[in-house]
Amino acid sequence: MLNKQKLMGAVIGSILATALAGCNDDNDNSDNTGVISPTPKKALVYGHRGAAGYLPDHTLEGYKKGIELGADFVEPDLVMTKDGILVCRHEPNIGGTTNVASHPEFASRKTSKMIDGVNVKDDWFVSDFTLAELKTLRAIQPLPQDRSTQYDSQFAIPTLEEMIQTVQAENKRLGKNVGIIPEIKHSTFHASIFGQYKIEDELLRILAKYGYSKKDSPAIIQSFEVSNLKYLNGKTDVRLVQLIDGYDIDSNGNMQFEAPSLRPYDWTVAGKTDKTYGAMLTPTGLAEIKTYADIIGPWKPYLISSKTVDANNDGKADDLNNDGKLDERDRVLLPASNVVKNAHAIGLEVVPFTFRNEPRRLASDYKNDPKAEYKKFYDLGVDGVFTDFVDTAVAARDGK
Repeated sequence: MLNKQKLMGAVIGSILATALAGCNDDNDNSDNTGVISPTPKKALVYGHRGAAGYLPDHTLEGYKKGIELGADFVEPDLVMTKDGILVCRHEPNIGGTTNVASHPEFASRKTSKMIDGVNVKDDWFVSDFTLAELKTLRAIQPLPQDRSTQYDSQFAIPTLEEMIQTVQAENKRLGKNVGIIPEIKHSTFHASIFGQYKIEDELLRILAKYGYSKKDSPAIIQSFEVSNLKYLNGKTDVRLVQLIDGYDIDSNGNMQFEAPSLRPYDWTVAGKTDKTYGAMLTPTGLAEIKTYADIIGPWKPYLISSKTVDANNDGKADDLNNDGKLDERDRVLLPASNVVKNAHAIGLEVVPFTFRNEPRRLASDYKNDPKAEYKKFYDLGVDGVFTDFVDTAVAARDGK
């Protein structure tokens, strides 16, 4: 088994190797100084929750749509049922993603639970339902203010195995090799119910069953926590992604941190409360991630942030598009950070999240054109993007 654990000397060595790459006069990619320029690698498009811009999150129909639209990978977020089955839901609580509220037989299941230091009140939780009970529910659109609800209550809640079977069947039908990129949701929360690493071990069992066990397998595992990724690093050669969250950005473009997007929750539980997610993107933080993971998945403002404008000095953000409300369209972009450069220097890939088409989510520089945002990040050198709108990401990448 390949072990991704590396001594710091090896990390430093990889940086030096990059810096000291030799010349090759026969290489068509060398510039006029004789230094080799690597052939640019096409960024991959990751279908966030399937095809979330068009269909309710995490449905078999959504995964099929994502594949149809050209995704290189599709993403199942994973939570565990009362009877230990992995199902595809964005969060353990399902009041906003299923029609459970319209099922009177489950009214008494409404409760509150602590998840990553936040009291999630008056909701229903997958861990209180058996798979058979979940199968009586249907998915709904979690962003009805932005997206069509015409498909609400039509599609069932799939298991991870059903999702994999669907992806593999579509690959066979279409002659593709679309991968899967499961995200383990709230490992510490699940461990408090089922036991430590129960969800991780079940994921590995299922991946192995369906042929995903090697470094080059079309499967990648993600988590916002750290200890479970380190555990997985010792158990599998499948590539791993350290997700890196943030709560908000202030008027000057600085990252803000607040629970549940304060720090990896296993850090909090372990008493490591002197750092936030932001520490992960320092050179020291990146070097640590490199010892157990292959990819970082940062919230995109870590790479390119934005700020508000106060041209009239009244102490308030200007409404740049004069629509009477403030959103991303009233912010201007700041220069890119060094995160991509620093990550690439030590061999980490960078796949930011989440790209969306709605104009209110696009900085003023993009002029309501989502393709302009993708192109900005592609030009920065990201290795992929998580997107709700696969077709737009593919079109921007391929120059269409």
